[in-house]
Amino acid sequence: MTTPEKVESAASQQMRDNLARIETLTQRMVEAFAQKRAPNPALEGPGLDLYVASSSALLREMTANPAKIFEAQVSYWAQAMTHYIDATHAFAQGTFKPPADPGPKDRRFSNPLWDSHPYFNFIKQQYLIASSSIEEALSKIEGLDPVDRRRLEMFSKQIIDMMAPTNFLATNPDALEKAVATEGESLVRGLENLVRDIEANRGDLVITLSDKNAFSVGHNIGTAKGQVVWRNRLMEIIQYEPTTPEVHKTPLIIFPPWINKFYILDLKPQNSLIRWIVDQGFTLFVVSWKNPDRSYADVGMEDYVRDGYLAAIEEVKAITGEKQVNAVGYCIAGTTLSLVLSLLEKRKDKSIKSATFFTTLTDFSDQGEFTPFLQDDFVDGIERQVRLDGVLSSYYMTRTFSYLRANDLIYQPAIRSYMMGESPPAFDLLYWNGDSTNLPGKMAMEYLRGLCQADAFTTEGFELMGERLHVSGVKVPLCAIACETDHIAPWIVSFNGVAQMGSTDKTFILTESGHIAGIVNPPSKDKYGHYTSAAPIADHQVWKAQATYTKGSWWPRWGEWLAGHSGKKIPARAPGDATHPPLAPAPGTYVSEVVVL
Repeated sequence: MTTPEKVESAASQQMRDNLARIETLTQRMVEAFAQKRAPNPALEGPGLDLYVASSSALLREMTANPAKIFEAQVSYWAQAMTHYIDATHAFAQGTFKPPADPGPKDRRFSNPLWDSHPYFNFIKQQYLIASSSIEEALSKIEGLDPVDRRRLEMFSKQIIDMMAPTNFLATNPDALEKAVATEGESLVRGLENLVRDIEANRGDLVITLSDKNAFSVGHNIGTAKGQVVWRNRLMEIIQYEPTTPEVHKTPLIIFPPWINKFYILDLKPQNSLIRWIVDQGFTLFVVSWKNPDRSYADVGMEDYVRDGYLAAIEEVKAITGEKQVNAVGYCIAGTTLSLVLSLLEKRKDKSIKSATFFTTLTDFSDQGEFTPFLQDDFVDGIERQVRLDGVLSSYYMTRTFSYLRANDLIYQPAIRSYMMGESPPAFDLLYWNGDSTNLPGKMAMEYLRGLCQADAFTTEGFELMGERLHVSGVKVPLCAIACETDHIAPWIVSFNGVAQMGSTDKTFILTESGHIAGIVNPPSKDKYGHYTSAAPIADHQVWKAQATYTKGSWWPRWGEWLAGHSGKKIPARAPGDATHPPLAPAPGTYVSEVVVL
């Protein structure tokens, strides 16, 4: 028979065990933090110039129109104090009632206690009042440069998001409920998760978004059949096995971005673009880029063009015996493909028959959500960092991309892992997202300075391999796919770049969803539709106004376009040839390399 004394003894033992675990974990955390890399202040926040510009604008506003500032302050305090008095009175009288209309839905406040419990409802309302007041005050500051305004709004939003009550244990009902239900076990597991992440990143806190043991590239993701048929210092070329008895004569080569691993295009069989392309009867080659270490510090854009793109094109031509190839560039690789096309045009080289761009930017006059990170304070800081590391570490790139969607990629995962003590989910897309790569130092700075900051490709021209290249030099038939809610490569900016290309044969497809989900959008899912338009690719507003919406994936439409530029059918080709024997089965060796700086 279980007695109260035995229950109390068991609870006490569990408490003692948890305290012992906490002590051990705390010691491990201290040791892990001791390995933390020296901080680079320039990459931890905006430069002093933004504070000076913002303070000056606010001071001018206070001098020229003090009533506006005073009204904003009074408005905030009136709302905050009125709510405080009402809440205090209701609490004292025991008359608190959940609001009939709690306001717009916010996933952070999905727990019913945020509306039904006086304590949590008060905290939520005060946070929302303060957040709204800050945003309104920022919008009323006059005299700020548009770039500084964008930076100020972005960094202010980071502070607002960080200070959400859901991010703190004492004001998170979900975490408190679970801590009570598990007798504190969830908090101990959360501490274990926190220490694990700090140790794994040598003192830096990088949240594990996906179960790293759930996936293995080449085993349960990235499993399309093929062979590495060529390799150099920068890349492996994978030729995929045909699945049809005949294939189109003109081969296709995909250049994925070297900021991530290529297997985003081959996560699972049911959403693999690589498998789908092969099933449509195309001879497919895919580049798998090397994950660079310090020895790649002096590798620049010219190396990627010469030893990457041009070398890959020549090898594919040699393997297939064809004089031309079709090429696809995804994101940054599409930007570089456009440089290659302009270079080949200068050289009168017809090796590329047609080009396809996935979520590609070539016009950087509007830097979008990256504006705050593409100013000199941050870029100068990156330049100093790459001098030390030799590469632009994936740590800094991952952190930047995460802060663009901080609630989804930082705070919510941190809450689940560190406060709730939950294990990361087995989610293939998030696994891939965490499997990013470094960029060679020289190439990274050439890209940031010459393309992003100077916007040279659409203005005075980008110097490369002895030529001055311009976007107007892209003259091959092309198809561009952009994503409607893409925050990395906004569709309007992508459209504007395509509009300046010199080709007379342009097709533009706008798909629903974002940078990844819009591209990895298989027909079998029937999830996101797409837009096409008969309007010229000149003005995005006119184009969209005349666009026709089609339910379902854009893949079949692009497949038809590609088939029209791929020649007649011939017997299917096996990977490699006599001079290009298979070196390793797909997905190759480079894709699995991990570089620790």
